[in-house]
Amino acid sequence: MYKGIAGSEGIGIGNVVIIEEHEIVIENKKITDTDAEIARLQGAIEKFVNDTNAMADRMEKTVGAKDADILRGHIQMLQDPTIEEQITALIVSEKITAEKALDQVLEQTAEIFAQIPDELLQQRATDFRDIKARILKILLGIEDYDISAAPAGTVLVAHDLTPSMTAGIVAENIAGILTEVGGRTSHSAILARAMEIPAVLSIDGICTAVKNGDRVVLNGTSGEAIVNPDAETEQKFAGLLEEYKKEKELLKKFAGVPTVSADGTKVELVCNIGKPEDAKKAVECDGEGIGLFRTEFLFMDRDTIPTEEEQFEAYKSVAETMKGKPVIIRTLDIGGDKEIPYLGLEKEDNPFLGYRAIRFCLQRTDIYNTQLRALVRASAFGRIKIMVPLVTCVDELRSVKAMVADIMKELDAEGIAYNKNLEIGIMMETPAACMMADVLAKEAAFFSIGTNDLTGYTMAVDRGNSKVAYLYSAFNPAVLRAIKRIIECGKKEGIMVGMCGEAAADPKLIPLLLAFGLDEFSVSATSVLKTRKTIADSSMAECKALADKVMACATEAEVQAVLAQQ
Repeated sequence: MYKGIAGSEGIGIGNVVIIEEHEIVIENKKITDTDAEIARLQGAIEKFVNDTNAMADRMEKTVGAKDADILRGHIQMLQDPTIEEQITALIVSEKITAEKALDQVLEQTAEIFAQIPDELLQQRATDFRDIKARILKILLGIEDYDISAAPAGTVLVAHDLTPSMTAGIVAENIAGILTEVGGRTSHSAILARAMEIPAVLSIDGICTAVKNGDRVVLNGTSGEAIVNPDAETEQKFAGLLEEYKKEKELLKKFAGVPTVSADGTKVELVCNIGKPEDAKKAVECDGEGIGLFRTEFLFMDRDTIPTEEEQFEAYKSVAETMKGKPVIIRTLDIGGDKEIPYLGLEKEDNPFLGYRAIRFCLQRTDIYNTQLRALVRASAFGRIKIMVPLVTCVDELRSVKAMVADIMKELDAEGIAYNKNLEIGIMMETPAACMMADVLAKEAAFFSIGTNDLTGYTMAVDRGNSKVAYLYSAFNPAVLRAIKRIIECGKKEGIMVGMCGEAAADPKLIPLLLAFGLDEFSVSATSVLKTRKTIADSSMAECKALADKVMACATEAEVQAVLAQQ
């Protein structure tokens, strides 16, 4: 059995097709005709852009606009004028080939992103390497395997499944995906989930451990794969596949109904999004609103700060798409750990404890005031709420509220409409916010618990560090106590308390969150129906009895043992 990361849930049974990586050999030779070399480069870039647009159009029809945008983002990244300028300058100054210059510039750019301690931004390194490999193949005349020709019942095996590879997938022919690299936030995982193909990622050496035609069974929910299973094992997986299909069919009955526990406790089930277009997927998947709109994505993959009008249109479009349902928009959560060149941020030794999120925004009021104006204006078009990230003290919340009050006065003077009862809440993701939750609850309109950072900061652990990753768990008693305290403090002051971290969709954690009194669960769009079912299957009496046992535990192992018994 091979163990990896559960990238996309489901059961897969099929035959291996290995997507082999062609060796790209770049000759280290000098050239004399730099104009001809630059023309070669421009021709390859033009072909790349045309091919990528065609792939994105195909993907939009088969998977959706959101995932096609990943490929279109590659075009935007390549068309950054500084990229082509650097490559051209190298060709001229060093008298080297287009492929040599392109390799140097894009690899250097990828390395910059690879060093950033943020999973989503580290993915940019994969993007740049995908772009690099594809253009080099165009320059060198290398043909790739046509994934669209993969027969039914194929399990794709690759070192990494890049967006450009995935664009050719005919979903009904692919039984599963296995890769040597990638995590839950990688494009491999995102695209596999979008196409509902089970995937197990980061299986070390899987490309050499299998050969074309090998039989494979895989469980994308548990992160396991078995090569050439015996008849009994394959039969067992076939049974699991049937159960999985039945479960998916059963989930359909949870569409269009309220999110209510078995004994009648109603909660809100909303969605996390990163782009305005994602709101459509939230509606399609029956989300009851937006619990987290990560606005930093509006600032990425571009050369300048988005204008007030650009931001206003983005926020307005989400509010209008949701048609009166709540839309919580998090203000800019960016800083020293996120490489946005035009912001001129200095490199920091410990960026997660540094100049980021609300700390950055309150010092760069030119940027923040523009965002807040756009948000306040957009509030006239729906139930927008503003959420402040990384709060550690009351002063930060008060400063934001004062800025919003001043903006409202400006808009009154300009005769511009807005929601005069606009709510301003905070993201609860630091131990400081947890300890001050009783005070913050008196001044915030709502809380939203960000379990990813709350877990990391509470446990003082870098989840990207494999040596200490065992400490990174929302089931650690310290983290559970922090979550319980935040909810209790919010409930005492009568404000809504939600959760927008990945833990909100964890079926083992949901009964505890219900027992603690969580009001709102914000999950990925594809997790809505499954989360609603888990809530519907839970009775408050049983949840509270379970929570009492869990909160008496001293270690995570004890917590997991109690939950396993249930």
